[in-house]
Amino acid sequence: MRKQTKILLGIAALAGGLSFMAFRPQNEPLKTVAYVDLQKYMGTWYEISAFPQRFQKGCHCTKAEYKMHPEGYVEVKNSCRKNSATGELEVAMGKAFVKDERTNAKLKVQFFWPFKGDYWIIDLAPDYSYAVVGAPNREYLWILSRQKQMDQALYNKIVAGIKEKGFDVSRLVLSDQSCN
Repeated sequence: MRKQTKILLGIAALAGGLSFMAFRPQNEPLKTVAYVDLQKYMGTWYEISAFPQRFQKGCHCTKAEYKMHPEGYVEVKNSCRKNSATGELEVAMGKAFVKDERTNAKLKVQFFWPFKGDYWIIDLAPDYSYAVVGAPNREYLWILSRQKQMDQALYNKIVAGIKEKGFDVSRLVLSDQSCN
């Protein structure tokens, strides 16, 4: 009798879990910006906030520098100071490849061959003063700026837009940009 009860409870739990998953609201497909002028996008970007990632653990003063390569891909140079604003400079070099030439908003970034990650530009200031980069699975997110600091009202507006796109904004962590 006890074994049958456990089996029935197990089946009920499984059915309940499957029902929950079936009716749970799913995120809509992630939309990117309509178009990115890659020449305007090139240059230095400072990380304002991001979802923590293990490969950025202990990073301070994180920035990314982008440069068009003559062969058509984007050279990526990510850098940060490890463990403090005066810590050792750590640099990672990579390449980004445009995957949607109609918009230039979907890229694949590669730091270690053969692995590539999604780099989708999901928000971009008309003057290219800030950008928001995410991944369609919503596990990666960066708010970037041409300046080391961002106006709080603008930041709040950007975060509200990110939330509307289905990201868990409670995961955002402000970045230390106190380096000289």
